Amino acid sequence: MNMLVLVPKVTGRVMYVFDLMLKQLLGLDCDFTTDAEQFKTFDGPKLHYGTQRIGEEPFVKSVDLLFERHIYDQTFRTVDFEGTVAPYAVYGNGNLMPFDVFAASFFLVSRYEEYLSQVRDQYGRFRAESTWMFENGMLQKPLVNIWTLALGKRLQDYYPDLSIKKPTFEFIPTYDIDAAWAYKHKGIYRTLGGFIKDLSSGDRNQIRERHHVLRGKCKDPFDSFDFLFELQKEFKLKPIYFILCGDYDTNDKNISIRKEAFQSLIKRLGDYADVGIHPSFSSYLDTAKLEKEINRLSEVLHRPITKSRQHFLRMNLPRSYQKLIELDICDDYTMGFASQAGFRAGIANTFRFYDLENDMVTNLQVHPFALMDGTMCDYLNLNVEDSLSLAKQLVDEVKAVGGTFIYLTHNETLGGEKRWVGWPEMYRQLLEYITQ
Repeated sequence: MNMLVLVPKVTGRVMYVFDLMLKQLLGLDCDFTTDAEQFKTFDGPKLHYGTQRIGEEPFVKSVDLLFERHIYDQTFRTVDFEGTVAPYAVYGNGNLMPFDVFAASFFLVSRYEEYLSQVRDQYGRFRAESTWMFENGMLQKPLVNIWTLALGKRLQDYYPDLSIKKPTFEFIPTYDIDAAWAYKHKGIYRTLGGFIKDLSSGDRNQIRERHHVLRGKCKDPFDSFDFLFELQKEFKLKPIYFILCGDYDTNDKNISIRKEAFQSLIKRLGDYADVGIHPSFSSYLDTAKLEKEINRLSEVLHRPITKSRQHFLRMNLPRSYQKLIELDICDDYTMGFASQAGFRAGIANTFRFYDLENDMVTNLQVHPFALMDGTMCDYLNLNVEDSLSLAKQLVDEVKAVGGTFIYLTHNETLGGEKRWVGWPEMYRQLLEYITQ
């Protein structure tokens, strides 16, 4: 039997967040009504979401957020709740939760605050340090999962026979191929330019390494693909590779996709795993460039491209997602921060993008990642041991709520050279921890 939910008004926001929390995360189907008499006479599990309790049924006191259509500056009180901090605190007798759990979850998952603040970093990205979660020390907690499980337990206190699904932990390794090779297959002009740059910097080791790689005397330091295939087989992984196919530019330095060697690598990756587009830095908010890059990858693989992750994690809400939808991308894996580890949308599960600008739910599936190699090494300045410790901590958070842990790393990192010495071993240890 479906749960009946009494609300003052059925809105798109209400349906969206109840579907996410009750149906997707708890496995509960629900119907809505605005008729108090129908609600009172209903013989089955029910929940009242509104401003004033009218009976003894479970009641969540609401704020205005889910009944609005536009985007407004948000002011709210916070409350400590079971080891977390929650916004939209509510007061009064009979509340199932001390805060509006549905509004709080919608605020995080919709990335409401990213529509309000114009503060951006040097690449035009919303800053992790500007989020409400970071300011309250909650960025590394999958808050929506934690709150939803707490809601489920309270509903079961009212209805012991209520069947709530047990969440199951999953792991998805993802690899961004920003540059398939450090030295090989770059053409005469880029190769000569590389030698000249090495000479001007006096880096004799790099000159020697470049020379040996090009002569076939040693492996290219970015060529970690055999290692990745070995890990995939050993740990039974289902990875996703995101390929940069943009034209050469200051921040887009992959091999030309017209190169036969690069096409062969892409096809090989496509034989082993899912492959998605890695929209270039220069294609940011440029629909024509993005479409060209998607078509390039599709032509190599001879199949539609439906997965995406932005290069440099360069994303603007809602425009980046609107353009992906326009170009028939179904799944995006950009939802995460470069400078901080944790849960950008406060959740460790896939969810549909809610377009606040148009106040509507879309079919774009958003897959949030929790951690990136560059975050630990370049932004947080962690050594290998501390990076592994942070990764395990986040894995534990996701396992505790039965979410999906998505990890972002690069083929360069797993080559294990220069600043990445020790990282292939760290990654293997992380995989052992995850799959034990």
